[in-house]
Amino acid sequence: MKARLAVLLAVAATGFAGVAVAPTSSGVPVVASAEAKTCSAGWVHASLSWGHKCLGRGQFCKSYQDREYHRYRFHCHGGRLT
Repeated sequence: MKARLAVLLAVAATGFAGVAVAPTSSGVPVVASAEAKTCSAGWVHASLSWGHKCLGRGQFCKSYQDREYHRYRFHCHGGRLT
């Protein structure tokens, strides 16, 4: 009985995993809503180690994480993005 339940759960998990990023008829994968976040004009969407964030000049930042901002062409000195 436990073996059947384990197999059923494995099949169900595999089936639902394909829903999050499923290819469309055009071949472009559908992205889950958490990754499809958009930012207002003048802001840059960043996927940082502590989460997704919209970055803009003069915004508060974590100085000790300056290297992560470099990927998005920002610098964090003095607690503000430049």
